Amino acid sequence: METDNQRFNATVQPNSAFLAELKEKLPEFFTRENSFDLEKFQAALKEKNVSELSEGYQLNFIGKDYARRQAGEMPTTVIVPDEDQNNGAGKNSQNLFFTGDNLEVLRHLQNNYQNKIDVIYIDPPYNTGNDGFVYPDSFEYSDDKLKEMFGMNDDQVARLKSIQGRSSHSAWLTFMYPRLFLAKKLLSDTGVIFISIDDNEQANIKLLMNEIFGESNFLTDFIWEKTQHFGRQKINSYNNADHVLAFIKNSVQEGSLAETLVEFEKREFEDAPLYNASNNISTLEFPYGSVKFNIPDGEYLKTTDKKYELLSPVVVKNGKNINNFKLRFRSRWSSRTISKELEKGTKFWIKTQNFAVRAIYGNGKISTEAPKQIIFTKNNSTITKDRFGNHVGTSENATSYVKKILGGEFFSYPKPVSLIEYLISLYYKNHSYPNDFIVLDFFAGSSTTADAVMQLNAEDGGHRKFIMVQLPEKTYHTNSDGSEVPTKGGKAAYEAGFRSIDEISRERIRRAAAKIKADNELTLPADFDGSFKHYRVVKPSRMTLERIEEFKPDTDELVLDTVTAFSSDALGVAGNASGEQTVLATWLAKDGYAFDADIQKIDLAGYQGNLVENNRLYLICENWGSKCTEKLLNLLGTHALNLQAVVIFGYSFNLNDLRELENGLKQLDSNVSLIKRY
Repeated sequence: METDNQRFNATVQPNSAFLAELKEKLPEFFTRENSFDLEKFQAALKEKNVSELSEGYQLNFIGKDYARRQAGEMPTTVIVPDEDQNNGAGKNSQNLFFTGDNLEVLRHLQNNYQNKIDVIYIDPPYNTGNDGFVYPDSFEYSDDKLKEMFGMNDDQVARLKSIQGRSSHSAWLTFMYPRLFLAKKLLSDTGVIFISIDDNEQANIKLLMNEIFGESNFLTDFIWEKTQHFGRQKINSYNNADHVLAFIKNSVQEGSLAETLVEFEKREFEDAPLYNASNNISTLEFPYGSVKFNIPDGEYLKTTDKKYELLSPVVVKNGKNINNFKLRFRSRWSSRTISKELEKGTKFWIKTQNFAVRAIYGNGKISTEAPKQIIFTKNNSTITKDRFGNHVGTSENATSYVKKILGGEFFSYPKPVSLIEYLISLYYKNHSYPNDFIVLDFFAGSSTTADAVMQLNAEDGGHRKFIMVQLPEKTYHTNSDGSEVPTKGGKAAYEAGFRSIDEISRERIRRAAAKIKADNELTLPADFDGSFKHYRVVKPSRMTLERIEEFKPDTDELVLDTVTAFSSDALGVAGNASGEQTVLATWLAKDGYAFDADIQKIDLAGYQGNLVENNRLYLICENWGSKCTEKLLNLLGTHALNLQAVVIFGYSFNLNDLRELENGLKQLDSNVSLIKRY
């Protein structure tokens, strides 16, 4: 018997994902049989006087239909929680780290993170032939199946399968298409995606993004100076820059990045700290209403940072000071300068109870909120300075920093934290600052994006959250005699004790967080999040799948130990997750629940069920019986338990117990649905 997702994937066509999206946006053009009514659609175009284009162009490549089909498939993996991490250092964290194929992770996130990601930054393989990029698809379909699904001939099938392991443009585009398609669906309506790339694939990725996101949603092509060491170059030219393409999810959406991007190099939108350790101590007086506060309303008599001393009480109401107050610290401005700046329209901002005051320049044109609109041309924008006027780092700066953090040079050409900080800081959620939005990077690498998010939060007291995804690419390969040999680019990491790239990524986050805490001991917000919850996305073993295929739901025979087969031990990964915890984590994502959903154990005559958010009951393990059904029906009948649905793992229930539960639920006055999954 096939799993539910396998059965779904067998029906997927290259245009399935597109039609699903079209039905969501334009359901009125679909028939009761879910067919698209082309005539009705064409009539609507004519009624609205919309011209139909008879000519146009698009990006075509070998494998495009295969890539489009991948974009519409359901995940065939399970989500295995790392219980050691999630009940330890990451217990209270809202950050997430996924180890696994990023295409599968993006599929899993479609239900619980669709339209919820605000910023995506990725630094994908550049496909230069020297970056280790190998197309990872196993092409599990037979040649005959490929011909049938995509209308290919023998030569085309051979060409499609020959792209494995080669740095061809088709291979790279086939790899990128489904990931970018699914990434777009995760972005919020005001979201933005930044993609680092070099000249080798810049033209192709621009065309691909135009197709997926639409040309009108292209924002700009940033140019980043990646190196200042050029070495020997060909024909008296050199390439010292990379591109960072920026696309908006929806350019016509109110509050989109078209309205909320901020260019920090322009003085009229700059904010900067007043504290300067080299200046003398000054006493500054701030008039009524001149300061915006991001702390609870109330009266404050002292600060949490010894660098700042309150000389008079300050009363905060509705986020502003309603009295004059004096603050003493090493300031680069005097009270006289503050008075002049206030006349120009400059506002001041205190984000935490440490009272580290910052200036928000405005020339009389903006309020304490972020600017509501700024016009960006679509010409290339060179990234040279960060929001404080400092030069954005180069790859050499990043290499030095990572080496200092991790103790070795494990990555080639890493991105500097300052570059990612710059890009993330361009996004303002609902015109407010600091931010609490979500940042996704599904090519995590050395986790520079996570580092940047944490540093920004430490700096301004924000609550941005990160989601990192990294393939567990090994730093070694195993010889026929069982001996391990480091890979070409993995020797340093292997010798340092790292067996896969994702291990390095997570260790970078831990060490970066420790450094941030040490560097900001007095000013760090109390709720600073320097950890993460960890999940592995793993394909079940062939033996488990074969057992599932043998299962017949119309008999009393169960698949023995099916639940146990999904434990971390059975799947060959670390983390101490039981099979029940794996199945539950996978289903919670499928049903749209966040990874920090409230889960309580409920006793049903000795059977332990999982009650999620007090409205859905998951029954996964075996040993369900009549007494369990009786107890559940009694709780529901007396309204001691109120449920929308009961979800069961079909392999754990024999036919008689399943029918008894199904009939009992039907007899209840409350409409509780029974969902059976395989």
